[in-house]
Amino acid sequence: MKKRNNINLPWMSIGVALASAVGIYFLPEFHLWFLLILLINLLIPLIFSKKYDNAALTVCRLLVGALFIFSSFTKGVDPLGTKYKMLDYLAVYGMTWLNDFALILAILMILAEFIVGICLITKVFPRLAVLGATLLMMFFTATTLFDALYDLVPDCGCFGTAIKMSNWQTFYKNLVIDAVLIPLIINNKKLENKMSGGTQFAIGCVYALAFLGFEVYNYRHLPVVDFMNWKVGKQLNVETSGDADIYLIYRNKATGETQEFLSPNYPWNDSVWMSEWEFVDQRTEGSSNFLGFSALDESGNDVTESILTTEKLLMFTSHDLADVTEKQWAKVKEVTETAEKQGYIVIWVVANEPEFVEQLREQYDFLYEVYYADELEIKPIVRSNPGLVWLDNGLVKNKWSVVDFKKAMKVL
Repeated sequence: MKKRNNINLPWMSIGVALASAVGIYFLPEFHLWFLLILLINLLIPLIFSKKYDNAALTVCRLLVGALFIFSSFTKGVDPLGTKYKMLDYLAVYGMTWLNDFALILAILMILAEFIVGICLITKVFPRLAVLGATLLMMFFTATTLFDALYDLVPDCGCFGTAIKMSNWQTFYKNLVIDAVLIPLIINNKKLENKMSGGTQFAIGCVYALAFLGFEVYNYRHLPVVDFMNWKVGKQLNVETSGDADIYLIYRNKATGETQEFLSPNYPWNDSVWMSEWEFVDQRTEGSSNFLGFSALDESGNDVTESILTTEKLLMFTSHDLADVTEKQWAKVKEVTETAEKQGYIVIWVVANEPEFVEQLREQYDFLYEVYYADELEIKPIVRSNPGLVWLDNGLVKNKWSVVDFKKAMKVL
C-alpha cells in the first residue's frame, strides 16, 4: 500500500508567499537568506505547475488581482504624485525627452494596472489579464532590481504615498507577486469565462472609463483620499521631544555626484547651483515628528514655526511660479482680496528664487509675503500648482486645487 504524500506544494508555495509578504515589512535591507527563500519559492510553481488545482489557481488569481487593484488605487488617487515619480525615473534613465508625456504615461500605467486587477478578480478576459500582469511584472521586477542594486530612485512609489518601501523591500514584494502569478501563466488555459467576447469587452470598457474618470477627478481637484502629512484635519504644530536635524541630499545633473547638506545650510538661493543640482532624498535625525517641510524667508531664517502657530492663515503654495497662468493669477487675486477682507493672513511658500519673485511682484502687487522651501517639500502639501491651504494654529482646516479656488471663497 502506497504512503500518501501529505505535502501540497502549491498551497505551501502560496503560504510561503503570504508569509514572505509579512516578513518584507521587517527587512528593509538586503538579506541573502530571504532572497534565497523567495527565489526557491519561484521554482515551485515553475516545476510543479500542473499540481495547481482550480482552488489554488483561484486563490492565486484573486491575490494578484487584489494587489493590482490596491496598487492602482493608491496611485490613481494621486496621479500627480505618480507623475513626479515617473519624472525621477525618466531622469535617471536618460529619457528626459519624455518628460512632457510623464502625466499621460503615469495615468495610462495606473489604468493598465487597474484593468488587469479588476479583470482578474471578475474573470473578464482572464487570459489577457494574465498576459497583462505578466508584462507589467516583468517590467516592474527588472526596474526594481536595478533600483535595489544601484539605488537609482529612492522609493519607487509602487503604492503611491500610502506605503513607503525601501528599494529592496519593493524588489522582494515583486518576487512574491511573481511566485503567485507564475501558476496563472502556465495554467492560463484553465482560465476561461463563458460570457461572450462582446459582453466581456463592454464590461472591460466600463471598468476602464470609470477608473479613468476617477484618475482625472483626482488630478483636477485633489486626492479623494489623502495619504500625505498635510491632509485635512491633521494638527501639524505638535510638540516635539527634541530638535530634528534635516539632511538634504542633492545630485549633480551632469556628473551624478551626490552631496548631503544640513538644512538650511545649502545654496538654495543660488540660481546657478540650483539649476545644476537636483533634490534626491532627505533624512531626519532627532524628533520623529518632522513633517518634511521647512520654510525660509529671504534672509535664510526658518519661519516654519511661525507658519504653524498663526491663526486664520491662508498659504498659497507653488513649486514653480513660472507655470502659473494669467487666468490662475486672476483667481489668486480674487481669493487674496476676499480673504484679507475676512481678516485672514495670506502668505506664499514657493520653490523659485527670490529674484524671480521680485520680478513677479512688479506685475502682481498682491504677491508680498513670500517664503521659500524645496520643490519636493512643497509638492506633497497640495497636489496643485498653485494650491491653497487654510491653516489655523497648525490645524489643516481645508485645502483646494486651483480649479476649486472659487469654492474656497464660499468657505472663508
